[in-house]
Formats: sequence, structure tokens, C-alpha cells
Amino acid sequence: MRLLDGLRLRVQDVDFESGELLIRHGKGGRDRRTMLPKSLVPQLQDHLVHVRQQHINDLAGGYGSVYLPSALERKYPNANRQWHWQFVFPSARRSYVESCDEWRRHHLHESAIQKAVKLAVRKSGINKKIGPHTFRHCFATHLLEDGYDIRTVQELLGHKDVRTTMIYTHVLNKGGKGVRSPLDNK
Repeated sequence: MRLLDGLRLRVQDVDFESGELLIRHGKGGRDRRTMLPKSLVPQLQDHLVHVRQQHINDLAGGYGSVYLPSALERKYPNANRQWHWQFVFPSARRSYVESCDEWRRHHLHESAIQKAVKLAVRKSGINKKIGPHTFRHCFATHLLEDGYDIRTVQELLGHKDVRTTMIYTHVLNKGGKGVRSPLDNK
């Protein structure tokens, strides 16, 4: 998923039972589903325990609201304080929103993740330009290397056109050394 897709996740968008994440209003304004890796479930569940406690503390202090799309905010004026609408990755600080005269907790800012990735890359000694979007490219490339069809990868990445997804196939071009002869299959 894209960086902002992940940061904008709400608690209700995480489906542990089916192993899916719902990406709302992704690029192009479309909703889509993608996979939730089983290996991340315990860590994500632990993380949400801490986020829930933060939310409970916010509510006790008279805060606890988050931004909702305007139509929902008008239709359900108290929904912005409900647990399932909270961000999975909330900001450490609340922000004052003048238009509604309220303190709200937004999601983490994308620059926090960008800086963390940049620091990790520097510490690892990798001398290449790597950012959060690099992980999206690696995800797609590994799926294709593992034999998943291009349409499945297209759907998981949320690409409108398969030609966008096909960009990742250039990485798989290994020449004659990467291709096994059918005669060797026997």
C-alpha cells in the first residue's frame, strides 16, 4: 500500500479474521482491499492495545475525536469519538482544529515515516536512495517472482491499468541465466 494509505487506516479497516486491510479513498478515490500479513498480526494487535488506551485517556480528558469525511461528520456527529473510527497510527500530539473549535488527534504525519526509513537505511549502510515507496515496489516484485499473476498484483496494488503494474516485470528480466530450459524439467 502507499504510505498515506497506511497512515489513514482506521481501526475498523483492519480485519484480523479475514487477514485483510480496507484501503478507503486510495489513489483515484477508490476503495480496495489488500492483504494483512499473518506475521504482523500479533504486533499490530499489541499496538492497537496501546492506541486504545491512548484513546481512552483522550476521552477521559475531554478529547478523543478524529476527522471524519464531512458527510459522515454531519450524519453522525458523535462518531468521531468512537473507537472504530480512530486512526491505527495516531499522532503523538493532538491538534487544534479551528473550523470546529476542537482538539483532535490526527494520524502520524508521513514525514515521520520518511525520516524513520531514511535513518534505518543510513544505519544499515545501504548506499541507495530508498524511501517508504520502495517497499511497495519490493512487494510487487516479490509477488511476481513468486509466480502470482499480474492481475492479482494489479488488484492488490490498486492500479487502474495493468500497464502500470507491468512496469514491475522489467525487474524480473533475468536473461538466459534466469530461465530454465524445458528440457531440464525431466
